[in-house]
Amino acid sequence: MSNVQSDPLLKVETTCGTLLYELQIIWNEVGETDTDRDRMLLELEQECLEVYRRKVDQANRNRAQLRQAIADSEAELAVICSSMGERPVHIRQADQNAGSLKEELGRILPQLEEMRKRKLDRRKHFHEILEDIRKISSEIYGSADHNIFVDEADLSLRRLEELHRQLHELEKEKSDRLKQVQQHLDTLNALCLVLGMDFKHTASEVHTSFGGDSGGPRDISNQTIQLLATAIHKLREVKIHRMQKLQDLATTMLELWNLMDTPVEEQQEFQNVTCNIAASEHEITEPNTLSVDFIKHVEAEVTRLEEFKSSKMKELVLKKRSELEEICRKMHMIPEADAAVEYAVVAIESGNLDPASILEQIELQIANIKEEAFSRKEILEKVEKWLNACEEESWLEEYNRDDNRYNAGRGTHLILKRAEKARSLVNKMPGMLEALASKTMAWEKERGAEFLYDGIRLLSMLEEYNILRQEKEEERRRQRDQKKLQGQLIAEQEVLYGSKPSPSKPPSVKKTPRVSTGGASNRKLSLGGTMLQTPRSDLPHSSKATPRPRTGNKVDRTHQNDHLKPQQDDGFDALSTDDIIETEQ
Repeated sequence: MSNVQSDPLLKVETTCGTLLYELQIIWNEVGETDTDRDRMLLELEQECLEVYRRKVDQANRNRAQLRQAIADSEAELAVICSSMGERPVHIRQADQNAGSLKEELGRILPQLEEMRKRKLDRRKHFHEILEDIRKISSEIYGSADHNIFVDEADLSLRRLEELHRQLHELEKEKSDRLKQVQQHLDTLNALCLVLGMDFKHTASEVHTSFGGDSGGPRDISNQTIQLLATAIHKLREVKIHRMQKLQDLATTMLELWNLMDTPVEEQQEFQNVTCNIAASEHEITEPNTLSVDFIKHVEAEVTRLEEFKSSKMKELVLKKRSELEEICRKMHMIPEADAAVEYAVVAIESGNLDPASILEQIELQIANIKEEAFSRKEILEKVEKWLNACEEESWLEEYNRDDNRYNAGRGTHLILKRAEKARSLVNKMPGMLEALASKTMAWEKERGAEFLYDGIRLLSMLEEYNILRQEKEEERRRQRDQKKLQGQLIAEQEVLYGSKPSPSKPPSVKKTPRVSTGGASNRKLSLGGTMLQTPRSDLPHSSKATPRPRTGNKVDRTHQNDHLKPQQDDGFDALSTDDIIETEQ
């Protein structure tokens, strides 16, 4: 009885046998024939087979469905793993009896659901990246493709990394373009400030996103950047044109200021204009420096100055003429006589001559005089040293004529020191003259013209000075000879009469009159002082410049070179020695 309960098939067979026994009893009571009984049993067996067959078929179908579900799940799992670039998951074990189909399907389905979820997340991630790529590409290249296609067959991490790199490159390009656009806008703003233009209006004409009121993102497409660069180029050309115009106005303004000696207080208003007279395009950055209103303001000032210049042209001509004469006076030059300048005032008043041409002529003369003055500078410095030496020479002569120069007194030691320095300077004068004459001759040879000092040729002045110096030397020698003769006469008288004559000097021993130096009161010069002054044009060689009239032979000697050599005998030292002997006697 326990075996029947433990085996379901045996239980079924027991149930079927009981039912068949009951059916036999019923048939016996009914009186069914054996044929009918066989027929009904056959029908019963067929019906049972049909039932079994349907159950077997259903079981086969369920098994096939399970196997198909397992295969489909495994295939889907393999496809998902392949699309995501992951290794396939092996569910089925090598031992097929390890578990039923339902158990195998139960192991596959959770993993399949997990992979489906991961695939969905990966696809969502792909969609987000592609959306960002589409937006940035649309901003950069202007193409707006709203259909985003995600390739389900390739959702691998490698593909995702490629999209990330593409997105990063696009973001970098976008950032670079934003910086480029910002730089363009900053440049445009700086140009608008300098030119006095409305930046927002100018930027809005390029693109509405640059107006500042749109609030949306800025357009960074190639076309917009090109439009910005074109706008900047046009404004820069306008800036250069206005800058050149303003610099021309500033140059004219400076010329007018210098011409009319405009006070500094009046110039301060336009100081920002003149300070940019030599500035380059990128150096002009102050707001409204090149605005239309400011340029008109400068033009109005230049027009006012030109009108004022026309009214003061007569005064300007006289002023420039005085400037020319002052330069010539300082450089000891005689300005060239210019008939157009001499009669400039009359010509300006009569309207027969353009005042600007007169000023231009005078400016040209001033430029030429300054150029020549630069070449004369070194010689004039030597002339100045020579004139100072002549003054010391004149003082030394006066000092040597003073009989009381050795008497002790207050300040005597200072006078003795000056006399010593004067003798040293006078001893250097021959070399000084030779160097000055050499420089002068080189200057004349180089320029092909005579070097004039206050209208007199400098070499002639040096020759004249040398002649006077030689005459003074002869006078000193004559005085020394006369003193020697006087000494011999005194000695003879002592021998004849035995007595010493009166110490009083005879008239013949008295000092000879000083050789005339031409009355050079303004320069205090000796040895031809008047010769060093500016003579009158009608008397180039005054009779006062020499102790006695010059002969023609002496004048001709101005063209000789041997007169410039230093003298071997120093007359001043001799004169000083003779005076000391005379004092002792």
